[in-house]
Amino acid sequence: MSVNNKHIVVVGAGPGGLTSAMILAHRGFKVTVFEKAEEVGGRNAAVRLDGYTFDTGPTILMMGFVLKEVFEETGRKPEDYLKFKRIDPTYRIKFGNLEIEPTSKVDRMKQEIAAKFPGDEAGYDRFLREEKKRLEMLFFVMQKDYCKLSSFLDMNVFRGIPYVAFRRSMFENLGRYFSDERLRLSLSFQSEYQGMPPWRCPALFTMIPYGELAYGVLHVTGGLNRISHAMAKVVEEEGGEVLTNTPVARLLIEHKTVKGVELENGDRVHADDVIINADFGYAMTHLVDPGVLRKYSPRNLSKKNFSCSAFVVYLGLDKLYDEPHHSWIFAQDWRSNIGDIFDRGILSDDLSVYVENPSITDSTLAPEGKSAVYVLVFVPNNAHGIDWEREKDSFRDKMLDKVIQNTAMKDLREHIEVERVTTPLDWERYYNVNLGATFNLAHNMGQLLYFRPRNKFEELEHCYLVGGGTHPGSGLPSLFASGRITSNVLCKHYGVEFPRPTPLLHKNLIEAG
Repeated sequence: MSVNNKHIVVVGAGPGGLTSAMILAHRGFKVTVFEKAEEVGGRNAAVRLDGYTFDTGPTILMMGFVLKEVFEETGRKPEDYLKFKRIDPTYRIKFGNLEIEPTSKVDRMKQEIAAKFPGDEAGYDRFLREEKKRLEMLFFVMQKDYCKLSSFLDMNVFRGIPYVAFRRSMFENLGRYFSDERLRLSLSFQSEYQGMPPWRCPALFTMIPYGELAYGVLHVTGGLNRISHAMAKVVEEEGGEVLTNTPVARLLIEHKTVKGVELENGDRVHADDVIINADFGYAMTHLVDPGVLRKYSPRNLSKKNFSCSAFVVYLGLDKLYDEPHHSWIFAQDWRSNIGDIFDRGILSDDLSVYVENPSITDSTLAPEGKSAVYVLVFVPNNAHGIDWEREKDSFRDKMLDKVIQNTAMKDLREHIEVERVTTPLDWERYYNVNLGATFNLAHNMGQLLYFRPRNKFEELEHCYLVGGGTHPGSGLPSLFASGRITSNVLCKHYGVEFPRPTPLLHKNLIEAG
């Protein structure tokens, strides 16, 4: 079937929306992407401050083969658009005076565990063996769409389901290999990006630390924001349009069928199908007229579990520090700190802090001899009513104190040239993130696969979803995957042939320095 006359509108130029746009444009659809901001990327966009460049949100690219595959769907290679560098060790992780540097080099990682957590090195080979199998079995499960219950009637899904380990958390699963809780936290803090503490995050997400260690962590020269720019370029090379500074006000809906979009300037744009890449909670409450939705009405949406938020400080420094590209500094009482974020909804006195020092790797992000430093702390989302106008300055100071006390950046404050702070309130006000929940809907079992908002949106016809609020969820690899899944579902509707995702065993890695 010819689809040259089928017009697909994508609302939002985040990684998921751009993935769908470039794939669908390559497959012959007319594609228009509307982005409210000045440049593409959404939470993957750049923050630019007087010659310094920062990534707004994601700073770590793992499982790069997913990005490679979606470019290959258009007959291209990401290496032709982007320059990659492998970061190893992946992080420096600090618990007081104890430091560990996870690495994808197996023998070195075993030596690191033996030196820092004696006796636990014996479990590392089993961790790699068993979690490799889990990822192999679940990769196909996570690449399928779950628009219908019948999606589960697939032999590959049946084979993969036992590896979900429904009754076990990520933290408990790691306890099968390692006894020291600090080592287990070092391999499970990524659960907070799924909106949950490690001891409530489903065991299947152990695939994240395994993926980091097995396939490595990548940096993109110029920042990960360059991925979205590369994708937008592919869309345009394929004949599609990417229009920035063009916010969408609402969906045009007739009898539960989406007919197009109305822009904030009042223009109405017809579309055969609309793909929503806006934040899911925001889209349901702002882009759809009141009274249209039932399953995801504002009342029902408020009952869903949303992720934590993030307090981020972007610092342009007139000095370059010899610190790792990625560092995690954990609170002394890290259990209490995590409980404050996810259970009590309050701010901790002692913080766990993530520091990115990418200028040690990438000289393009700051003027010569200077550095762009990114500091992040997970915090409760805005459902907990924290007064960020009052807390902002003191919380920022507490974060910087933690960095100064635990790194070589002792004179950090003296070298700040430019600065920006983003609070949960800013995520909600300026980035249209519902509740400031930067990682979207949480990834508990009741909000995964068929129980997550579907790629073909179940409440409206000719309406599709991509991004962290749909299957498979948050994180750059998942966003790329959601874009491909949604494209395939839409193509299936129109009878357009498309390549099926290949098993994990057949993946080719990105070429990186």
